[in-house]
Amino acid sequence: MISFIKGTIRDIYSDPCSIIVLANAVGYQINLPVFVYESINASGIKKNDQIELEIYYHVTERQPKPLLVGFRHSAERTFFEQLVQVEGIGPIKAASALVLPVSVIAAAIETEDITTLQQLPGIGNRAAQKVIATLKGKVSATALLRDRLDLDNKSASEQLSIRNEAIEALLTLGYRNNEAKSQVDGVINNSNEIIESVEEILKEVFKNQINQK
Repeated sequence: MISFIKGTIRDIYSDPCSIIVLANAVGYQINLPVFVYESINASGIKKNDQIELEIYYHVTERQPKPLLVGFRHSAERTFFEQLVQVEGIGPIKAASALVLPVSVIAAAIETEDITTLQQLPGIGNRAAQKVIATLKGKVSATALLRDRLDLDNKSASEQLSIRNEAIEALLTLGYRNNEAKSQVDGVINNSNEIIESVEEILKEVFKNQINQK
């Protein structure tokens, strides 16, 4: 079983968030939760740089193809291992849901903040209640961790709110749901700075579309 990897970045992909790490002449495809991808991006780490990742390894008879999920810190992997124990939330769904730092999600669990949990992709009201029922009282240490992203005095939930508002704005303009999400996430993932407003995102979306014509 793989629990840790150190090597050279061969490729980084934003959709879906993943990374190819070359270690001992073997290339490993590793899925990244969004918050891990954004942390790597914010750190200025790029192709051909060295990287170290904590690995969650998953393989079953029903899913014989190994699934590797990468984290920058062991505490993040530990939280992920707790999250996948919740009924109905497997590794793939859990990885897709982690768009916020684990400390923010853990704090929401400990304070029974269903509103924040429902903002996570794939987590509706029922799933949020299951997460709280299963993990409350077990993730308090994670909730006390400092967030890994440099958000320049903006909380992670504020960043998520800006993203969601930008998506809603595009939907009102006639964009399809998947298209709106793709356009907004593309702007956020390709930005080297913290996004400050919905208007900033929309401006970049429209500029990108003009450049593509």
